[in-house]
Amino acid sequence: MRVYINPGHDLTYDSGAVNPNSGLRECDVAAKIGGKVKEYLEAAGCECRLLQSDNLYYDSDYADRPVAVCADANAWPADIFVSIHCNAANSAARGTEVECYNRMSDGGNLAQCIQGQIVHALKTVDRGIKEMPGLAVLKHTDMPAVLVETAFIDNDDDARLLVEDWDKFAAAIARGVTDYECSLQ
Repeated sequence: MRVYINPGHDLTYDSGAVNPNSGLRECDVAAKIGGKVKEYLEAAGCECRLLQSDNLYYDSDYADRPVAVCADANAWPADIFVSIHCNAANSAARGTEVECYNRMSDGGNLAQCIQGQIVHALKTVDRGIKEMPGLAVLKHTDMPAVLVETAFIDNDDDARLLVEDWDKFAAAIARGVTDYECSLQ
């Protein structure tokens, strides 16, 4: 299986969400988790490509901009696409959710496999699978695609998990991908 891994945001110009107390940046967490997901999946026999980017806008905002990460994944071509992020809201919200274009699709199945593994391994609040068809990385990829919101970086308890258990997040995402692969056979 060919897996395209997209840690969200950019290390130099778009950090994504930031924890207001610790300064923990989403781009750094996503990069660390994404790199380890790649290692785990390659060890399991998957071929992986990794590109960190911030190309996650809604189409209505930037309809004329190319989505480079999607074009790269489509041209490779990937069998699945996994974008990795941290959520943020109001410092009180907690938990994990995985977003897909359509719940009743292969992308929805992939989302459920990853969500189940993260919630089981890390005991995060299960916020479920969310349909987000307006997200560019879900709309403009030709393969099943998901956006994983690992935990809320602006919640200190969730942020602690992201710092202390980042490897468990990576392993859970990788297991979710291999669960999905097994579900196809």
